[in-house]
Amino acid sequence: MEFNKIISVNGKPGLYQVVSQSKNAIIVESLTDKKRLAINSTQNVSLLENIAIYTYEEDVPLLTIFKSMFTKTEGKEAISHKESANKLAAFFAEVLPNYDVERVYSSNIKKVIQWFNLLVVSGMDFSKIELPTAETEKE
Repeated sequence: MEFNKIISVNGKPGLYQVVSQSKNAIIVESLTDKKRLAINSTQNVSLLENIAIYTYEEDVPLLTIFKSMFTKTEGKEAISHKESANKLAAFFAEVLPNYDVERVYSSNIKKVIQWFNLLVVSGMDFSKIELPTAETEKE
């Protein structure tokens, strides 16, 4: 499983891995139940590698946060995304201490933790994923 092929589909729960592309759609496979479906080109999708979280200095890529969570949880699932907003915020502050509390809502934190847990359950090993450098981004 490659992190750069994981997407979120607006209006659909969970995460999906891009399997193939056709002229008018993307063929994806759910990480939870392994069912495949075609995502129409009009649906809103987000590559996880393109998502970043606001901090007071600069935006931090989601992969950096996932790697930090993976280290903190020692490769296990994090707390449940159904915990109280205060517990979720406290956990997130341990992982990303300088996140912008005014622009990062509890719903964002809940989604990041839920995605992390889905990826860990699916077998994603963040310790083996390299963070992109400025040189690899230009290519």
